[in-house]
Amino acid sequence: MENLSDFVMNNHTSHPAIEFRDVSLTFDGDVLLDHISFTIPRGEMRILIGPSKSGKTTVMKLAIGLLKPDSGQIILDGHEITALPEEELFALRQSVGVVLQADALFTMNVADNVSYRLLQQGLDEAEIEVEVRRVLGVVGLDEAYDLMPEELSGGMSRRVAVARAIAGSPKIIFYDSPCSGLDPITSRRLINEVIRLRDIVGVSSLYITQNLDETRYICSRLCEEKPDGSLALRREDNEFCLINTRIMMLADGKLIFHGVDESFWKSDNDRIRGFIT
Repeated sequence: MENLSDFVMNNHTSHPAIEFRDVSLTFDGDVLLDHISFTIPRGEMRILIGPSKSGKTTVMKLAIGLLKPDSGQIILDGHEITALPEEELFALRQSVGVVLQADALFTMNVADNVSYRLLQQGLDEAEIEVEVRRVLGVVGLDEAYDLMPEELSGGMSRRVAVARAIAGSPKIIFYDSPCSGLDPITSRRLINEVIRLRDIVGVSSLYITQNLDETRYICSRLCEEKPDGSLALRREDNEFCLINTRIMMLADGKLIFHGVDESFWKSDNDRIRGFIT
């Protein structure tokens, strides 16, 4: 049986993690997405921002096959999913971590929620136990192991949803406003874990947020392993520039920006200026 470390190491391939090719979607006559194209290479992150109701969550739902586009192609982990049968989509989603806007916890205790995807993949139960306790520690829920969803506060439920998504360091993770409703200390711990997964593990990800402070932090920190095996966050400076993270911005159904954060903050585009000021 494949153990957790082998599973992580064996799930890095050369094809892009996520690709949208000229994707459009309308609903009740309203254009939600208008010929959107982008690629997220393996091991890279895209931070998707934009005004409310600009289509950010729609992009994520399309990327995991919960919605179908009117036109265009969507490739997830090398699979063209726009015409994929539901049973094949379900199997593909088992290798992907997803934090939805709604926590969507299963009617089972916290530990079973967090371990669900790993058990479905047939990983070793003893190692899964260690991983579940690790990610619960990351989100500050060490004592919630046996609690049921109805015993959780809104913030605790959110943290369980995040722990479930990151458990086992899946090769692709979608984060839809993962820090929504969380206190600043927990949010920072979570974001540091997101950075670790990106830089140390090589996870590919789409991170949706409207929080510009989160965006600045993620775009300017690198997680590095020291010679003694410990981890440290390094801030961008004159010696290095982070190259594995880009910002994308949606507005009026169009992708109006896709590039490095330095260009985003300095952009003279009226929609971007209005959003960040």
